[in-house]
Amino acid sequence: MAHSVASNTYAESRGRLEQYFDQTARKAWEDLTSDVPVSGIRATVRAGRDEMRGLLLSTLPTDMHGMRLLDAGCGTGALAIAAAERGAEVVAIDVSQGLIDVAARRAPEGLSIDWRVGDMRDRSLGIFDHVIAMDSLIHYEMMDVVGVLDAWSGRTNHIAFTFAPGTLMLRAMHMAGKLFPRSDRSPAIKPIAEASLSRAIDTALPEWQVDFTKRVSSGFYKSQAMGVSRR
Repeated sequence: MAHSVASNTYAESRGRLEQYFDQTARKAWEDLTSDVPVSGIRATVRAGRDEMRGLLLSTLPTDMHGMRLLDAGCGTGALAIAAAERGAEVVAIDVSQGLIDVAARRAPEGLSIDWRVGDMRDRSLGIFDHVIAMDSLIHYEMMDVVGVLDAWSGRTNHIAFTFAPGTLMLRAMHMAGKLFPRSDRSPAIKPIAEASLSRAIDTALPEWQVDFTKRVSSGFYKSQAMGVSRR
């Protein structure tokens, strides 16, 4: 697959995310990913994110000593920290310097985590045993998602990621703009039909297979995990 096919839309989406998290919503996301009280809507999002993080972590070995993991779109770092506590050498990258600052401050001492600000596709990050991308691809068009998977495909044998499921309910919520309050609404979420995504992966990455898909639904949090691996 040619990486340039979706480069314009990828760059535009990435730019919107960087601006949103660094200029608009850093404090809101810092609170959401902490233990401070939040509104009812945000409480459902927090619970859903906790469930999804647990699901993605369940796809990883419990003992990760000697393994490298890429946490792509690490946000405030909860998943990266959990993987590092299992012994993994973690590279945790995000578009937002502000979120990386929060993550690095929260991380316990003694863990092997390389906090980075940049593009999650960056080949200079190296080779990994596992790549995890929790809710970092939900703002991208389907072919951009496949393009990111393609960028990782030569540097790992296992990827677990999430996408916004193309359900009627989520599409209605998306169209109505009700996923977040207007004051700090995130960049548009791009619902994707699971069957279409699976076909696109089969076409673009014929040496890879879909291992599992599982949806997490908690109030206003709707996200679907998918695991793919080399055949």
